[in-house]
Amino acid sequence: MSVSSRLEPLFDAIGQRDIYIILATVAGIYLVFSVILLGRTPSSAIGALETVTFFMLVYAITALALNLHWGYAGLFNIGVAGFMAVGVYTMTMLTRAPDADPAGFGLPLWVGVIVGMAASAVVGLLAALPALRLKADYLAIVTLGLSEIIRYVTLSSAVDDWLQSNTARFVTGETGVGTNGGSGLSIEVAPSVLVDYLYYTGGDSSAGTTFLGDIVFGFGDTVGLRDPLLVDITYLGVLVVALALFYALLFRIGNSPFGRVLKAIREDELVAKSLGKDTNLFKVKVFMVGCALMGLAGMLWHGSQSFVSPTSFRPVLTFYVFIAVIIGGSGSNTGSVVGGFLFASLLFEAPRRIGGTISNANLVQSTPNSFAEAVAGPLEFLAYTADNIGAIQFIILGVVLVAIIRYRPDGVLGHRTESAAAVDLSNRGENDE
Repeated sequence: MSVSSRLEPLFDAIGQRDIYIILATVAGIYLVFSVILLGRTPSSAIGALETVTFFMLVYAITALALNLHWGYAGLFNIGVAGFMAVGVYTMTMLTRAPDADPAGFGLPLWVGVIVGMAASAVVGLLAALPALRLKADYLAIVTLGLSEIIRYVTLSSAVDDWLQSNTARFVTGETGVGTNGGSGLSIEVAPSVLVDYLYYTGGDSSAGTTFLGDIVFGFGDTVGLRDPLLVDITYLGVLVVALALFYALLFRIGNSPFGRVLKAIREDELVAKSLGKDTNLFKVKVFMVGCALMGLAGMLWHGSQSFVSPTSFRPVLTFYVFIAVIIGGSGSNTGSVVGGFLFASLLFEAPRRIGGTISNANLVQSTPNSFAEAVAGPLEFLAYTADNIGAIQFIILGVVLVAIIRYRPDGVLGHRTESAAAVDLSNRGENDE
């Protein structure tokens, strides 16, 4: 009996309760590691857990958006980072103050979010019209190239100068609207402002706190939690709501006639065409919807970081999101969420934190400069590993991908891939007898 067949009952037994157990276990590991092993204060431990939870939520949200393309329609889109950048930069340029440098249009947040999603959808449309005639890896190459074009456009100082010179007359400031090139843009109005209005008068921290802010911050002072940390923790609630809405939207899409056509295209596009479906039109529509959700995911991601730069949207970001979907199982919304959680907590954050802890322990007087020096002893090898944790992290990712593809190619919850049929056909053979 093969290893994959032995593990099959374990994966099939995973249910909703088990998912909660997995998440609770991950949280417990981080708390124990932060408080007991590192001797950190409860505030520092909660801060570390907040950071991990943030990445778990944003990766799960982005993985859901990608699952709409890859899991539902079989579209191999490797331009996720580019569409996220379009959404974030559009929102930022629309909501920045007119007297800022570079300037903005001073529009409300909700306008920036809607227009940012629309801009991502339009860029998706421009990419979809010529590219969706291509198949599999050819589509991947086109979307990857488009993502890099978008990143280099935001990085270019020439594009920034052109934008500012041609938009100066539309704003009241001395400068026009631009991307600020490689220096990046500060996000003055972001989704995190929703939390600011809860805790601060008029959303301004310098104007005093609201009644709720007095209660929450007073409690924080009692238990030793800083005000910014409490604000960040509250923003996690916004991300949880966003994740629930993303999940509900994809669930509705997947169970609608539109979604069933998408899954039919994924299974066999020729059969879908033979039934009179305009598959190209369906792919264009879902590509636009997915790109709009990726743009929104980018806004939520950077909504609490107050800054955005082109370096945030390198191709490796798309690679990370794909790993999350692969771990959970393409075609499964629950799998995308679980994959995002597991990737962010165990493969993205854990190696960095463990490596940083080992480096700070100063196990040896001087860190080995080569692998030959590192094998001189266990402490030297551990110090060398911690000092090169960035490169080793990619090795770990590669090993995990190989193991998943070898023993569980459908992912942890790949067995939950949604069928294109509108009814349950799992027992059709028994019913026919």
